[in-house]
Amino acid sequence: MTTNTAINLIKRPSGGPINADLFAVVEKEMPGVGAGEFLVKQNHMSLDPAMFGWMSPDTNSYIPPVALGDVMRSSGIGEVIESKHPDFKVGDRVMGMMGWQHYFLSNGQGVNKVDAPLPDEAILSIFALPGLTATQGLFNVGKPKKGETIIVTGAAGSVGSIVGQLAKADGLHVIGVVGRDEKADWIVNELGFDAAINYKSDDLDGQLARYAANGIDLYFENTGGPIQNLIVERMNAHGRVVVCGLIADYDKEVASPGPSWINVIKRRLTIQGFTMPDHFHEAPALLEKLTPYVMAGKIKHRSHVIEGLESAIEGLNLFFTGENKGKLIVKL
Repeated sequence: MTTNTAINLIKRPSGGPINADLFAVVEKEMPGVGAGEFLVKQNHMSLDPAMFGWMSPDTNSYIPPVALGDVMRSSGIGEVIESKHPDFKVGDRVMGMMGWQHYFLSNGQGVNKVDAPLPDEAILSIFALPGLTATQGLFNVGKPKKGETIIVTGAAGSVGSIVGQLAKADGLHVIGVVGRDEKADWIVNELGFDAAINYKSDDLDGQLARYAANGIDLYFENTGGPIQNLIVERMNAHGRVVVCGLIADYDKEVASPGPSWINVIKRRLTIQGFTMPDHFHEAPALLEKLTPYVMAGKIKHRSHVIEGLESAIEGLNLFFTGENKGKLIVKL
């Protein structure tokens, strides 16, 4: 163990699929562990739609882009293999922003110990970014009320699937929007959603009318795309729109136009975008809110695991094709 394999971002994406030209696979000298530091062997690495924003040149965003030449940013989970830090010992299981690399040197900032006796895939699928995002977005931004109707786009994804299950557990009527019939079947028959709509199917407006007969009170947006307009047209007065992600536009140089402001005025809608870096300091409270649902068996998940560090590059395109089934994770 003398070198550390890492993947650096060397070019900005300019629309279209992600390809290997944007990255450089490099061998780096293994970092020495100084006082107050520890070395982590990363075992599993999370792939998230937010990465497309992190790769862009936009500096007017919620988090600075990854600098060209730096290790690509990502969260992961691993084991401490060497430590000179008083709070972290060899064998500790930890989670944090470790990047696309096998080994990660840390001073402890932003790294948390993992005590839950669950597999890495379950931790990254539920208690890491997906669960925190779902909990913050649904409860603190969306403010759901029992008996309301919520529609969730990207409903079979890592965030959307948790949002729908939390909402169902709290007594809401839950509709999920997905891109494949298999995913529609999964969210209804396995996760307990009340209805599912494949946005590639016919008569979307008719399906919305049938499944949301009393209108829509809460709209959790993960994807973007043309169905946005149809959903907003069916929202009730004083409805809330939680804008979490727009994966349909991340590979476009020019984003698609959004819903009409006329409907926003007529229905007196509240629209709020949010990102988790604003709320990382609230993680303990969010986990305290989420954990009872998980312990009660009300939150199911599935992980889509791909193997090998370099698989992360092509793996990002699964977000665009919709071929990933559940939380996308790289096993190192």
